[in-house]
Amino acid sequence: MVFKRRKPRTYVEWISDGFYPKGGWRRAARYVAHRLRRLPDPADKISRGIAAGVFTSFTPFFGLHFIISAFIAWAMRANIVAALLATFVGNPFTFPIIAAVSLEVGSAILGVRALPLPLVPGSFSDASQDLWRNFVAMFTDDPARWGGLARFWDRVFLPYLVGGILPGLAAGFASYFLANPVIAAYQKGRVARLKKRFAKRRERAISRQIGAQKAEVISKRAAID
Repeated sequence: MVFKRRKPRTYVEWISDGFYPKGGWRRAARYVAHRLRRLPDPADKISRGIAAGVFTSFTPFFGLHFIISAFIAWAMRANIVAALLATFVGNPFTFPIIAAVSLEVGSAILGVRALPLPLVPGSFSDASQDLWRNFVAMFTDDPARWGGLARFWDRVFLPYLVGGILPGLAAGFASYFLANPVIAAYQKGRVARLKKRFAKRRERAISRQIGAQKAEVISKRAAID
């Protein structure tokens, strides 16, 4: 199968590769670019997939970007593999910028005060603790607590979700219009190179065939003489 590894990665390797892939981010970027160029679909379909993956990177559904990008690509009749590869745009280096822009835009649209970016991890921790406490409260007499979840929803998740739409669409459209001519030119050049290579092989095969025929004629004449 394509993309299937001989030795499956452990959870620790998955996490570590997410922060720093083997060979570094530059090698990972080259690999993604190479895979995108070699996809068999037309450039327009691949570019739509790239746009879907880039847009998904601006959503706060971390851990679900592959699923969301694949669904959007399917709805757009785009290349799903291109969408999955394009989620590479969201990485530990770009997520702080994406989050800051999305929170700022979302808070302006909703008219709320978004939580400062350095405090977001703490708010996420508070929301997670509320979820756990409320789960435990289902089996005990402890009251449910929603303060951390409400604060996370109002000041982090909702502003991020709403604010990521506009920059996500802008980045998606930009990636489409940038990728489409580049991929189209690469595919056209690749087809030309393949045709040239095939023509050379055909010429060599014809030359060998003619040479074999000449040698056969000469041998027959020599046998007659």
